Amino acid sequence: MMPALYRGATDLAAPVIEMALERRRRRGREDELRMAERRGAPSRPRPAGPLVWLHAASVGEAQATLSLVARLVEGGRRHVLVTTGTVTSARLLGQRLPDGAFHQYVPVDRAAWVRRFLAHWRPDLALWVQSEFWPNLVLETKAAGVPMAVINARMSERSFRRWRYLGGLIRPMLEAFALCLAADAEHARRFEALGARAVRVAGNLKFAAAPLPVDSTARQTLNAMIGDRPRWLAASTHDGEELAAIATHRSVASGRPGLLTIIVPRYPERGPQIAELAAASGLAVARRAAGDAIETATDVYVADTMGEMGLFYEVAPIVFVGGSITPRGGHNPIEPAAFDCAILHGPDMANNREIAAELAAAGATLVVNDATALADEVTRLFADPALRAERAKAARRVTADSGAVLDRVLDVLAPYLAGSSGART
Repeated sequence: MMPALYRGATDLAAPVIEMALERRRRRGREDELRMAERRGAPSRPRPAGPLVWLHAASVGEAQATLSLVARLVEGGRRHVLVTTGTVTSARLLGQRLPDGAFHQYVPVDRAAWVRRFLAHWRPDLALWVQSEFWPNLVLETKAAGVPMAVINARMSERSFRRWRYLGGLIRPMLEAFALCLAADAEHARRFEALGARAVRVAGNLKFAAAPLPVDSTARQTLNAMIGDRPRWLAASTHDGEELAAIATHRSVASGRPGLLTIIVPRYPERGPQIAELAAASGLAVARRAAGDAIETATDVYVADTMGEMGLFYEVAPIVFVGGSITPRGGHNPIEPAAFDCAILHGPDMANNREIAAELAAAGATLVVNDATALADEVTRLFADPALRAERAKAARRVTADSGAVLDRVLDVLAPYLAGSSGART
């Protein structure tokens, strides 16, 4: 009943949906050149042969699946279509998808647009990442006879409570999936309680994420600009955390001459705003997106570009992972763990709870609750190279066995993948 009501409501709301899309386009939240994809119209032909469709919500989910995508296209056995809904994730995937895989924007959840999308791509298997469920998208895919599985299934307690009140909508969706591979037992329990079938715990695919790429030429240029200056990184920061990083710089620099603070905002378009904050605090600022060089007098380097996070993890021995002091659920701390970094993060790691817990248990990370604690810990790590190296080594140990998660996922998916294998024609 509820799916039918939802479908009818989205059909009737067509003019409102069009206006919302146009408003998002004007604000830069949609891709000007690829708007047709959001209406289910493809921007490229379907490749011949087997095709797996993998849907991820945005950047974090997309990055977590890159190793899986690489395994799926190995040996030319199949193509992989990856869909997301954000401009940022499209840019990332455009840079990092392997040969045999390609990106399209997911259609907005109107039944007509979803049917157009499915009629063109005709996937042999659909894999949903985490819990990005859109009723028309899920149920139309099921109606088209496409086998579906949820992988890296994760659902926050807040989302679980919300879906419980919409049981008439979530249950038919979850029952449409033949398989649900949960990140851990807690998430498995939530999916089972909401109606998912064949729930199994496979582990968190973020542990299996390939290290972020580093351009060797950019690394040489950046290292030449920084020289032997002490440096640290505030990564994937949100509003409020840049002020904490600036305050940390002012505190630490008093005892560490030449300190360079690198800030990589989660949203690069905030670069000018962050540069203004630092300048207002009396610090000399350079912005990467503006082509500014790091000079001897530069205090803060705002790295407001896309796709270069690996570069900054590589050059910074101390990293604060953002989205964690301001309540955003925290970003993925496994990424800096692959670069021999000593890792700090705030108290809110709800989006990466399992990874944060495992790194903490290994002695690889420390929680900082505010700007004062951040400054204290950065100071301590600079003063104690042995402690810094110990933390980095502990993080490396956690990442060493990450391939096991990917193997488990592929083993469970094997019967479904058998129908999407074969030489491309």
